[in-house]
Amino acid sequence: MDQLLQNIALGLSVAFSLEGLLYCFIGVFLGTLVGVLPGIGIMATLAMLMPITFHLDPNYALIMLGGIYYGASYGGSTASILMNLPGTATSAVTGLDGYPMAKQGRAGQALFMTAIASFVGSIVGVILLAGFSVPLARVALRFGPHEYVALMLLGLIAASVIGSGRSIRSLIAVSLGLALGLVGLDLNSGVARFTFGQTVLFDGLPLVAVAIGLFGLPEIIASAGRAQTPKVQSDKIRLRDMLPTREDWRRSAMPMARGSGIGAFFGALPGTGGLVATFVSYAVERKMSKHPEQFGKGAIEGIAAPESANNAAVQSAFIPTLSLGIPGDPVMAIMLGVMMVHGILPGPTVIQDSPDLFWGLIVSFVVGNIMLLVLNLPLVGMWVKLLAIPYNYLFPVIVAFTCIGIYSVNYQIVDVFVLLAFGFLGLGMRALNFEVAPLLLGFVLGPMIEEYFRRSLIVSRGDLGSFFDRPIAGTILAITAAIVVWAIAVKARAALAGRGKPVSDNG
Repeated sequence: MDQLLQNIALGLSVAFSLEGLLYCFIGVFLGTLVGVLPGIGIMATLAMLMPITFHLDPNYALIMLGGIYYGASYGGSTASILMNLPGTATSAVTGLDGYPMAKQGRAGQALFMTAIASFVGSIVGVILLAGFSVPLARVALRFGPHEYVALMLLGLIAASVIGSGRSIRSLIAVSLGLALGLVGLDLNSGVARFTFGQTVLFDGLPLVAVAIGLFGLPEIIASAGRAQTPKVQSDKIRLRDMLPTREDWRRSAMPMARGSGIGAFFGALPGTGGLVATFVSYAVERKMSKHPEQFGKGAIEGIAAPESANNAAVQSAFIPTLSLGIPGDPVMAIMLGVMMVHGILPGPTVIQDSPDLFWGLIVSFVVGNIMLLVLNLPLVGMWVKLLAIPYNYLFPVIVAFTCIGIYSVNYQIVDVFVLLAFGFLGLGMRALNFEVAPLLLGFVLGPMIEEYFRRSLIVSRGDLGSFFDRPIAGTILAITAAIVVWAIAVKARAALAGRGKPVSDNG
């Protein structure tokens, strides 16, 4: 206990220094701005600011970059809720229920609950990072390619229950997402697949362009064709009118707790992260809800769960990076690069060799999340007022900034065409009553499943039975099979119940 108190005191001395507070504020402010503006992306911002960090103390460099990371996770849901334009890929799930709430005139409550859920998830992630970094890293270290394949397969099965009772349509959407994930160079042979000779597609389709195209452009096109668009009354911008009701708090408490746990678990596993956690937490809440039909139409649980999961995953993603030197995602790879440039070797010894960096970073997470809460809650009214702007003035600006933001990521005009192509695809899926969320998950997990599946076959020399010989992988596959059987049983029971109903007088 004395050692823990000494470590916390060391972290406080770093995080509460003038430089620590300054760079923490710069990071969270830039992160929020990047998250709110769709299309710019965390990676582009970090890549541009990375050279600056080489001239900073490594403690403050990581504090600033970390602030950008979790600040963008806060801000990414704002555009997703107000205009159905996810500022980050992970915020696309929040828009499934956040945007319907905004159209119902409850944008303030949606943004307020988003800020609270994000804060709760972040604090849970920080606590796990501080108290269970080494034990959780050891668990993650036991996950080989077999376990990752099983885990991602479970994620795809969960995606099939995200759709509004349309399992077949969701399965088709997931399959389409898996097919789109094949675009690019084959990792083993280096052969270009489905690139049509375009070298710009060798790295695959850009994720942010795909996400915004599927979720944002269809709504822009649909809204532009309406004579009247939903607006929030200007006399309801006061803070007390934005406070969620007692029923909202009651319905959100357990989803926030479950989402935080799911996010912390997936964040600690290298290669998964917040995107998988948000989809899984949303699917879990939909299945556990007494009113699953409300999901996709403005259910407060559909905001609280994925937001807390996303932010818990962001914080716990530092566990394998700091404890093992294994980056869980591209953002963590940048963090790893900054540490190595400063001569710090990430791994199990980083806590002993650089305690000021480790504990200063942890305390800065708490400080930064408090800053974000203070920053975001007063700005809720300003964000909500965006809906008061006539849409015929607003949507050309949105389209222009979205295209500029997409182009600025890789400076490739083909990314803009990808955005437009997926915008029309999303519009077509919307017209045919298909869900786009399972497609996005299939697109993200497809290349990862392929990579880990090939690794597992190489390790086991092509023996598929090795998946069931490994206890963790076998258990996950058994759970996946149980979910499939349970879903089929529920469908069959519903079909039998429907046949047994008497025919009404109205036919």
